[in-house]
Amino acid sequence: MPDWDYPDLPVSRKRDKILEAMRSSRVVVVVGETGSGKTTQLPKMALELVRESAKNHPGKRAGRIGCTQPRRLAATSVARRVAEEMREREGGLVGYQVRFAEKVSEQTEIKFMTDGILLAETQRDRSLRQYDTLIIDEAHERSLNIDFLLGYFHGLLERRKDLRLVISSATLDAGRFSEFYRNAPVVEVEGRTYPVEDHFLPGEQEEELRHHVARAVDWISQVDDKGDVLVFLPGEREIRDCAKLLEGRILSDTEILPVYARLSLAQQQQVFRSSERRRIVLATNVAETSLTIPGIVYVIDSGLARISRFNPGRQVQRLQIEQISQASARQRRGRCGRIREGVCLRLYDEFDLEQAPEFTDPEIRRSSLAGVVLRMKALRLGDVREFPFLDPPSPRAVAEGFRTLEEVGALESRQGELTEVGRQLARLPLDPRLGRMLLEARDRKVLGEVLIIVAGLSVMDVRERPPEKESKADEMHAAFEDPDSDFVSLLNIWHALLEFRKDDRRWHRNQLRRFCERKFLSMRRIMEWDQVARELGRLVREQYGKGPKPLPEERREWGELTE
Repeated sequence: MPDWDYPDLPVSRKRDKILEAMRSSRVVVVVGETGSGKTTQLPKMALELVRESAKNHPGKRAGRIGCTQPRRLAATSVARRVAEEMREREGGLVGYQVRFAEKVSEQTEIKFMTDGILLAETQRDRSLRQYDTLIIDEAHERSLNIDFLLGYFHGLLERRKDLRLVISSATLDAGRFSEFYRNAPVVEVEGRTYPVEDHFLPGEQEEELRHHVARAVDWISQVDDKGDVLVFLPGEREIRDCAKLLEGRILSDTEILPVYARLSLAQQQQVFRSSERRRIVLATNVAETSLTIPGIVYVIDSGLARISRFNPGRQVQRLQIEQISQASARQRRGRCGRIREGVCLRLYDEFDLEQAPEFTDPEIRRSSLAGVVLRMKALRLGDVREFPFLDPPSPRAVAEGFRTLEEVGALESRQGELTEVGRQLARLPLDPRLGRMLLEARDRKVLGEVLIIVAGLSVMDVRERPPEKESKADEMHAAFEDPDSDFVSLLNIWHALLEFRKDDRRWHRNQLRRFCERKFLSMRRIMEWDQVARELGRLVREQYGKGPKPLPEERREWGELTE
């Protein structure tokens, strides 16, 4: 037996079967419901095998176990948890590396990291020699990074006959992974749950999400005002809105804890600390699979997520709020009923759930191929047409991607290497066309204005034309229109909104709502526009050390419009 214990989790009960599969095959797929213990226990099993192998082959240098997570918070919190279970300090036997934070030493044998960190490591060491075993966790998310890694390993396993790969997935479509790696063995692990009751609480007419969530919290509080609640929301703005509303209600013996990517790691870690008070955790889908927040009895599922999707009509990549898939709904439900009987309260009806797609589309199916080609060129992953994707893109989409990159000056020629512009675009997580607008705007000193335009193009049109009121809507929208430029029309709308701002982040919401109703504008999309603009401002500050100037109040001062 190893020097550490395995907690009583479903995956621990399959330890012998998983180890046997890993001894007999270099690639193993482990499928287990949320909460089965895959994330924390598989690395320990892999280390057990490495040490067993080292005993049988004295003098052979043992490599590390590398474990990828889709998000920073998951990588750091899981590393801390595994270190505790193995009675080790962080940065010793168990370490982690994420963007802007690293705790790894010579003694580190299990290293947790984001998938982006491992992709970056392929640039320095194409064979990833420091690793004996690589574990790709949450593979069902099928982000571009995960698909890049799965394809990269396809070739790496041919070159490195001593490398082991474990693919961990929380959904039952794992047969795809097995086929991709020549029918690799699949080990299924059941979840660990108490019974969970399902209830549906659809929204009332014109009810805002934050008020809908507050109504759901009231519903739960009437049943039990002590059990911890996890609320799934689509994004940071919705989390802040709900937090403000719930905090204003001064709920008895309750603390409100937000969890989203831009919080500092220290702030994010608060959700893992036990509390004497009831906790209401407001989270994005970061809490769907990667994180297990202890003590959750109730789940409130908004049924919404912010998804990045390419719009072929407008030729831009957009972040938009969409109904989640059935697989995501199951993951969210699986977050309660872990410590006692639970309740999942869904803020939509049963019909919506039945009509939802079974699985979330892989990111490559909803991405501009120009962005994919750009990333692959920057990561030196080879020719996109020959890369072994789990879902290969069509030749037509690839050709369109190359044409776009050539158009924006990112490639030296149709098949060539990245130009300096291309390298700069690769550092911006934006559609290449929109990124090119920002680069040009920076050179022409109109970054503040163009950033607002780019943010506006990245969300759905804020102007609304309801049936039966189209002519009235057109009349109201005419006040914003510029005869020479749709882009300036967007700036006109933004300029009109400025009088409803309290400060950089907050709005006079009631006044803004009345204005939006009068002018046939979508308040929800305006909030999204504002959030994207702030996010782009942060990216620009990170890249260039200086943020964009706000839009001047005097219209004649906008860029070079007066010339």
